[in-house]
Amino acid sequence: MFKNYVKFAWRNLLKDRQFSLLNLIGLSTGLACGLLIFLWISDERSVDTFQKNGDRLYQVMENSPITDGGVSTMEHTPDLLGGALVREVPGIEEAVTIKFPDEDDNPKGILSMGESSLKARELFVTPNFFTVFSFRLLDGNKDQVFSDEHNVLLSDEIAMKLFHSTKDVIGKTIIWDRGSGSSKTFNGIYTVSGIFQAPPSNSSIQFDILFPHELYVAKTSDDINWQSNSPDTYVLLKKGVDVQQLRNKVKDFIKSRYKPGSEDLKWTGTLFLQRFTDRYLHNHYENGEVAGGRIAYVQLFSIIALFILVIACINFMNLATAKASHRIKEVGIKKVIGASRASLIFQYLSESMLMTLGSLVFAILIVFTLLPGFRELTGKELRMDLDLGLLVALAGIALFTGLLAGSYPALYLSGFRPARALKGRLHAAAGESWIRKGLVVFQFAISMVLIVSVGIVYKQMELIQTRNLGYNKDNIIHFANEGKLQQNQQTFLAELRALPGVVSASDMEGDMLGNHSGGGGIDWPGKTERIEFSGLYIDYDFMQTMGLHMKEGRMFSRKFNSDSSSVIFNETAIAAMRLKDPLGKIVKLWGRQAPIIGVVKDFHYESLYNKVGPFFLSFRKNGSNNLVKIKAGMERETLIQIEKLYKTFNPGLPFEYNFLDEDYKALYASEQRVSTLSRWFAGIAVIISCLGLFGLATFTAQKRQKEIGIRKIVGASIRQIVILLSAGFLKLVCIALFVAFPITWWILRFWLSTFAYRVQMGPGIFLMASGAILFITFLTISFQAVRAAIENPVKSLAAD
Repeated sequence: MFKNYVKFAWRNLLKDRQFSLLNLIGLSTGLACGLLIFLWISDERSVDTFQKNGDRLYQVMENSPITDGGVSTMEHTPDLLGGALVREVPGIEEAVTIKFPDEDDNPKGILSMGESSLKARELFVTPNFFTVFSFRLLDGNKDQVFSDEHNVLLSDEIAMKLFHSTKDVIGKTIIWDRGSGSSKTFNGIYTVSGIFQAPPSNSSIQFDILFPHELYVAKTSDDINWQSNSPDTYVLLKKGVDVQQLRNKVKDFIKSRYKPGSEDLKWTGTLFLQRFTDRYLHNHYENGEVAGGRIAYVQLFSIIALFILVIACINFMNLATAKASHRIKEVGIKKVIGASRASLIFQYLSESMLMTLGSLVFAILIVFTLLPGFRELTGKELRMDLDLGLLVALAGIALFTGLLAGSYPALYLSGFRPARALKGRLHAAAGESWIRKGLVVFQFAISMVLIVSVGIVYKQMELIQTRNLGYNKDNIIHFANEGKLQQNQQTFLAELRALPGVVSASDMEGDMLGNHSGGGGIDWPGKTERIEFSGLYIDYDFMQTMGLHMKEGRMFSRKFNSDSSSVIFNETAIAAMRLKDPLGKIVKLWGRQAPIIGVVKDFHYESLYNKVGPFFLSFRKNGSNNLVKIKAGMERETLIQIEKLYKTFNPGLPFEYNFLDEDYKALYASEQRVSTLSRWFAGIAVIISCLGLFGLATFTAQKRQKEIGIRKIVGASIRQIVILLSAGFLKLVCIALFVAFPITWWILRFWLSTFAYRVQMGPGIFLMASGAILFITFLTISFQAVRAAIENPVKSLAAD
């Protein structure tokens, strides 16, 4: 019996090759999009899932009050916190303290052994690191690897590069050079005490070398107190602990360290626990509460994948019900000879499943073809391994799509009464027509939402890239002050400035992309409230190199020896401090007396998600980041000269640099990828919708063939017939547009609210998108309409 169902299904698909091909293209395209999105979502959701203690592993976060009455959420906590939590809070089994590189440091240090040198990312961790986290220690005793402050652990990849082996490495020495940043105090010789497996790509914590946290404590003991937030704290809960009760216990833990009525208590934050495996996707906070993050993109593309699949299924439903008039006699005969409704439903569902399976095969081929480009587009090493998990997912997608696409046609066709069916009369034709029209409206409403969304996202990205940042980021390269270069940095910069093609050069701590110093430790005359400042430590020529503009006062200058203790504030800082005539006034910069010599015009020192806040510039030589502005049109030859000079000062290390404007774009890499992916998926959704519309137009033209012939004989023009056949579809699309307008406006208004600076949603983008969809729709329909209109009326009247 099943064999016969498959045979009937195959014959029916071959009988209507045009409709079958349209369905095959639409379904396979929709399934391919769904599979690509599934691979991306699976990769996003896999981050940190390898942690065996994931259900009990939490990160301790801190919410701190800020001057505008809001709350700032920080990952960094006091160094003393981990040990105190284990001692004083029942329910916490272990606590791990991890110190990441400071934000104003280079992201990597230099690791050397003999003539070999390479860059590596370091962490300072407590000894129970490998007990709490599921990173593998390949060689060494996890209880003894940090028995000495000058012990270090290397990843297997680093060990292979340095020693060409992972065996017999323990006991060998390496030289660690952290450059001139705040971590330079850790430069020195260390002994290898263990080898660990490099973290997998789906780990949110990436590192190449591990130092004992005790070393960090010993080197920075003066800065370790309950007011200093530097490392991150992770806790492993005991089994069976009530997490909510534990959250309540730790909430005011830091406040309990201060005496009641203390001034510091006013600005002390509260703690909360967030599951470690949730941190990657849920990393955005508003007023101390988790408010999304990357999970928003996962949800967005899940919805897009579902919409595209639904659009493809709607095509199948519409075409299947439209073709019902060709199959009503078949249904009548089968029912007369004893076929039950259940058997007919099974037969038509088998046709749907056969089409879906065929589409799935083509979809897999499409995915394998597009996967290399999709990897490059998403920046992820996505693979499509046909393992059990993926096969189950594919089977689920095929089953869902087949049932969704075939359920309504199966129920519809099997519901015909034998007598009416044999007479060729459709049962409830009006209702069927309204359902088909409703599905068309739904299709194009989704397409409209996607197209307008793509337009707004594109305009927002254009605003980000073209907005005046208050400085000039073009033709500026930056590279680390590391290795032997840090010993002669000022000489190097002086020779750089003499190179043809170099406009100016300077150095700084941190960068212009959000990595900077900050805090509330600034006092000024008339201070009545605490203000959180951000700031950069810069050298001479920095402001000229970056193209910053002064509102009043002057920049740092070699003509004034006193500038080493001076400070410059931005306009927002002066307004927040309520300082009138600020030039010459003395402020305390973390206890140091600093005269104000200038006010710089506001500029963006981090992403456009944040408004410009109070900011200062303080003078410091020999920063960790070198900046060079190159004359436009001379980039290539100047870079060659800079590299030669760099290698004379820093032999043995490669010259690695980045253009500042490219780094700025990287701030919005996720948004750019979303924008690009959305354009592709929106285009595909429109194409699939138009395929269905093309099929319906073809069916309508066939169904009204004799009517068209009669109209032509009585004098109807080709234009009149085209309008007759097109008007109904265009009305449906117009209805879809009006349905989509409020939905689109609400979605985009929510997304744009995450940016401090954003485009406005005027009617223009909606009108342009509407015009584009109507134009594409008309082109799709008019092909069949014109074809039917120019048909010889004699042939039309003679057709069956």
